Parts: sequence; C-alpha cells; structure tokens
Amino acid sequence: MTPVTKEGQRAELHKTIWRIANDLRGSVDGWDFKSYVLGMLFYRFISENLAAYIDKGEHEAGDANFAYAKLSDEQAELGRVETVREKGFYVLPSELFSNVRARAAGDPNLNETLERVFKNIEGSALGTDSEEDLKGLFDDLDVNSSKLGNTVARRNEKLVKLLNAIGDLPLGNFEDNSIDLFGDAYEYLMQMYASQAGKSGGEYYTPQEVSDVLARITVMGKTRVNKVYDPACGSGSLLLKFAKVLGADNVGGFYGQEINLTTYNLARINMFLHEVNYEKFDIAHGDTLIEPQHWDDEPFEAIVSNPPYSIKWEGDANPLLINDERFSPAGVLAPKSKADLAFTMHILSWLAVNGTAAIVEFPGVLYRGGAEQKIRKHLIDNNYVDAVIQLPPDLFFGTTIATCIIVLKKSKSDNAVLFVDASAEFTRVGNKNKLTSHHQDNILRALTNRENDDHFATLVSNEEIAANNYNIAVSSYVTEEDTREVVDIAALNADIARIVARQTELRASIDAIVADLERGAV
Repeated sequence: MTPVTKEGQRAELHKTIWRIANDLRGSVDGWDFKSYVLGMLFYRFISENLAAYIDKGEHEAGDANFAYAKLSDEQAELGRVETVREKGFYVLPSELFSNVRARAAGDPNLNETLERVFKNIEGSALGTDSEEDLKGLFDDLDVNSSKLGNTVARRNEKLVKLLNAIGDLPLGNFEDNSIDLFGDAYEYLMQMYASQAGKSGGEYYTPQEVSDVLARITVMGKTRVNKVYDPACGSGSLLLKFAKVLGADNVGGFYGQEINLTTYNLARINMFLHEVNYEKFDIAHGDTLIEPQHWDDEPFEAIVSNPPYSIKWEGDANPLLINDERFSPAGVLAPKSKADLAFTMHILSWLAVNGTAAIVEFPGVLYRGGAEQKIRKHLIDNNYVDAVIQLPPDLFFGTTIATCIIVLKKSKSDNAVLFVDASAEFTRVGNKNKLTSHHQDNILRALTNRENDDHFATLVSNEEIAANNYNIAVSSYVTEEDTREVVDIAALNADIARIVARQTELRASIDAIVADLERGAV
C-alpha cells in the first residue's frame, strides 16, 4: 500500500472540509461553521484516543480480542475512576463517535443524543483535577441551533452529514499523521472564512511557519525548557510548537491565557488533540492585561506571542495600572488606543532570568513617539532587547502588513541589538507568502552568529540606538541592497559621443541630398 504523503493528507482534509461547507451552505455562517467542524473533529479524536488507550491496556494484559467500543456501558463503568484519573475524561462505549455515527441516520432525536453525549463527556471530569480543563469544551457546538435548520429533522439531517464527513476522513491514528491535523484544519478554515467574519485572521491564528520560527528562537541552544507561556494564546498553536520542536516530554508545562471564549475553548481542545495531558497544561480565560491568571506560575523560560495588533485597553484611565509591577518599571503605560507594548511589558515581567521571549509586533511600535518611545527607552537602556527581525509582508490571514519579531532576554552577553531584515525571506504559495524551513534557518543562523551580514543583519550598540531616539525599526540600521545595474559612465559617454558623431554625419548627408534635389529642381 502506498504511504499517504503530507500533501496528500492535507488535500484530503481540505477536500472533506470543503464538502461539508457545501453541504451546510446557506444555513451555517462560515465563522460558526468553523466551530462545528473543529468540535466534531475533536469529538471523534477523544473517542478514538480513549478507546485506543483502553484497548492497548487490555491487549497488553493478555486479552487480545478486547474492544472497548463493543463493551456495554455497565461494564465500562468499572474503569471510569481510574481512566479519568489518567486521561482527565471518560466516554462510555455507547457515546463513542463511531457508535453514535452508526446509529445517527436512524436516530430521530440525534440532536438530543449529541447534546447529552457532550454534557456527559464534560461531566465526566466533575470533582476531579481536570474539571476546569473540560468545562464548556463543547459550548460552541450548538446542536439545537436554528442555524442548522428550522426543524429538528432538518438539523439532524445536517448533523448526520457532519458526522459522516468527519468520520470518513482517512486519519488512521491521529498521532501518526504527518500533518498537524487540527492546526491544518483550522488554518484552512481561516483561509475560507477570516475575511467573511469581519475579523483579522491574525487575531486568531498564527500561520504554522511563523509559529515554528518563534518557538525555535526561544529554545536556541536548549534541549528542554521548564515552562512555556503565551499571554494571548488564541487556539494554542504557538504553544504547541514547542512539543514539535523539542518533543512534548521536554516541555515542563504549557501555559496560556485567551480573552475570546471560542478560541479559549479551541486552545484546550487543541491541547488534548496533541496528546498534552490535562496536568501538563493550564489555559485560562480572561483579559491578560487587566486580570492575568498565572501569577503563581511565572516566571516562564520561553514565551511566544502574537498579540492582537493595536487594540484598545484601559491604560492610564485605570489608576491602578501604573503601579502594577508589570508596567511600572517603564514609568509610563502604553497608549489607550495601542496596547501592543503593554503586552510586551507583561511578557518581560514574567520572563525568567535565563529565558527568551519572541513576540510578533505591529511595525508602528518600533518607531512611534510619545509613551511608546519611553517604553522602548526602558527596554534599550536596561539591555532587554536581543534582536528585532523584519518579517515579509502578507504572511498572516486577514492582513498583508509586514510585521516584525522582537526578541527579549534578561541575560545578554553584549550591550547591543541585532537587526535582521528577513523581508525577502519568503516563497509565494497560493495567495500568501510563507516562511519555508530554509528561510527560517537563515533567520536562526543570523541570530546564532550575531554579527554583521551585508544587507541582512547589523549589530548595533544600545548607545547608537539611544542616539537615534530609540528607533528600533530594522530599516534604520540594515541598508537595502542596491540591485540596480551598475553603469560605466566612461563607456556611456563614449557611446554618446559616437552617437552624436554619427548623428552629425547623417545630418550632413541629408543636407547634401536636399541641396542636390533643390539644384535639380532649378
């Protein structure tokens, strides 16, 4: 049997999502539809994951024919307590995705069945350590919504199609997939619906290649990190890159906070999908700038983030914030209309002494005046900025802006900032630019070498940056290569002289011909 390629798996996934979209077209708005696809994908995953886990244990114990999916619910109850302690949740055999799907077409109360199943899965964690990690996970998958249809029969018809389409995906074992299944599905859905939703796609999702380079920057030279953190974690894709880059066992814990309820739920789902067990992650819901939820867990050895660009926040309208230990060291708060550097100060405050932070920033924060300049002064004068990297334009969904990465460290070996112009490090794929592994390697190499590289990287002292009004825009320090053709002036002048001489000859010849014609006419 021919092995399925990465691109083949991706194409199959995209084809299935597109088919579901067409089946539900006209009833479910794209942005809501995203939650149905991802929620049902998650339901299938935890069902298969749990069944495979229990089956493996029984097979290793000597019962080669054991199949959890064929067990009665009464028999399955015997293993509930121990399984919840290990996995964080439980799904009875009759409520497994495969069994519900098999009965779906003939179930006139399918919507009620699914609603009960989702409540039971969340309820399986009640009173246990994983309760907070499971609570509300299926809230966005509303099986009774009129968006699915005006009657119960119509809704169930859509739900059957959804179950069958997700069930037909040839996934094998989730952990054996060569693609990041959930991340890839989310990315494809973002492409389909980000603009329709009237939101910036970058607010919800960081493309996988950008996530890769951010994670790789923060673990340079390390094989293990204690705790990783993202204060605006969205779907959790950035945090999960550490599991890919270092291996999940080499990450002590995954911590994040997200203000949007839907994406907060997706982040927790994403952790389970990537085999990060409940005791290894802590994703919180709320406004990180005003109500940070991880005071007891900081500092963090690696911090990555793509915070929302230039959003409004309370700023100096809240008299308590200037005394907040996260913001007070700069002596000024980020502007109320632009919270970008408030996230930066929060991240710096929670960064471990031996840690590294990599933050995607809106370019304006690099050079704007006022309070933002004062915050940059604090960062430069205290030698916290390790590098600034200019990224190519058109990497993110919903915006073509050329963003940048600010790299922060509390323990540096020099008093300088490395500026890297990676604006040309991309390959055009479809309608977006992508950072390939080759482009990522070029950026990482520049950070490792930390030396001048004509038209690509420049190491600049903090004193020079201070003298330039604390402007840290890459274009101010890395000169763009002049690709115009070099012109040999002497040769050009000689050519012009020849042309002028020839022009004079021709003019004389023409004058002579005209004179002969005039004499002939006389």
